[in-house]
Amino acid sequence: MPKFIFQAKSVDGKFIKGEVNASTEPEAYVKIRAQKMIPIKVVPQGTVEVRSEGINLFSDKVKLKDLQVFTRQFSVLIKAGVPVVQSFESLIRGTGNLALKRALKKVMSNVEKGQLLAQAMSSHPHIFNKMYVSLVTAGEEGGVLDTVLDQMAHYLEKLAKMRSKILGALWYPAAIVVVAFAVVTGILVFVIPQFVDMFEGMGQELPIITQWVIKASEFFQKYWYVALGILVGAPIGLQMYYKTSEGRKIIDSALLDAPLFGDLILKGAIARFTRTLSTLLYAGVRIMEALEISANTSGNWVIERLILRARDSVSKGKTLAEPLTQEKHIPTMVTQMISVGEQTGNLDNMLNKVADFYEDEVEQAAETLISMIEPILMVVLGGIIAFIVIAMYLPIFNMADVIK
Repeated sequence: MPKFIFQAKSVDGKFIKGEVNASTEPEAYVKIRAQKMIPIKVVPQGTVEVRSEGINLFSDKVKLKDLQVFTRQFSVLIKAGVPVVQSFESLIRGTGNLALKRALKKVMSNVEKGQLLAQAMSSHPHIFNKMYVSLVTAGEEGGVLDTVLDQMAHYLEKLAKMRSKILGALWYPAAIVVVAFAVVTGILVFVIPQFVDMFEGMGQELPIITQWVIKASEFFQKYWYVALGILVGAPIGLQMYYKTSEGRKIIDSALLDAPLFGDLILKGAIARFTRTLSTLLYAGVRIMEALEISANTSGNWVIERLILRARDSVSKGKTLAEPLTQEKHIPTMVTQMISVGEQTGNLDNMLNKVADFYEDEVEQAAETLISMIEPILMVVLGGIIAFIVIAMYLPIFNMADVIK
C-alpha cells in the first residue's frame, strides 16, 4: 500500500510530521483525521517533501498584497476566457515577487502535465493555503473558477485592509515605546554624567532618587550592550516563542485579555473567521471542511480552539449557533445572526454581513485606540523625563538652601 507523508496539527496546536499508509490521498486525510489531527499537507512519499513548520527567519515569503494582486488578475483573465496555462504565462511575466514567480512556474508545469489546478497549487502550501486550494477545487468542480477567484480576491483585499488597520494600531505605540527608550537611554548615557561631575565637588550627600538615576546611568554606560540587546532581541525572541505551540497559546490568550488591545484583537479575529467561513460556504465547500479551514486561518489560538469545538458539535448533529453561544469570546449578535442564517438557509450571506460589521468595528477601534494611546504614552514619557530632571536638580536646590 502506498505511503503518504503528512504534516498536521494536534488538538493542542502542536505541529506533527509523519507517515500514513493509504490507497489514495483522500483516504490518507481520513486516516489522519481519525487520529484526531488536522491535516495541513499530505503528499505521496518520494515526491514533494513536506516542509517543517519550525522557525526559519530566511524563508521565501509571498506578501498578502502580491497574492491578492495575482488572484485578482487571474480572475480577470479566466473570466475573459483565457486558458489557465496562458493566464499563468502572462502572470509570471507580470509578477515581481521571485518566490511567487517560482511557484507559479511549477504550478503551470504541473498543470501542463495533466494535474488539476488545485492539486498543483497544493504543493505550495506556504503560498496557497488550504482555504485557497479548497476554493479552487470547488471552482473547478462546479465550473465557476472565475467566480470563485473573484470571491477569493475580494476576501484577500478585505483581509489585507483589516490586517493593515490592526498592525497600524499595534505598531504605533510600539514605535513610540522604542523612541522613548532611546531618548531615556541617551539622557542616562550622555547627560547625567555631566551632572555627576558637578555633584562630586559639592561634598554633600545626594537625595535617594538622585542616587537611583546615577546608578542607572552608570549601569547603562557600563552595560550598554545589554540595553541594545534587549531592544533588538526582545521582539525577535518573542516572535520565536510565538511560533511554538505553547507560546502561541499563552500570547494569544494574553492578547485577548489585554486592556485596550484585547477588544481590537477579538473583533479582528471574529471578522476573519466569519469572512473566511462565508467565502468557503458561498463557494460550495462542505460545512465541516469549511469550519476546519476557518479554524486554521483564524489567526488566534483561542478562536481556533472554539471553532474546532463548534465543528465537533456540528459533526454530532447540532447547529453551529448552539456551541458558539457557550463561548464567552463570541458576542451574542454573532450567534443570533448565525442562527437566523441557519434557519433561513442563508448562512453564507449572514456571515458576510457579520464580517462587514466587524471589519468596520476594527477600523473604528483602531482609530480610537491610536487616539487614546498617543496621549497616554506622551504622559508616561514626560513623567519619566520629569523624574530624571527633578532627580538631577534636587541636589542643586538643596545646595541653594544650605547657602541661604
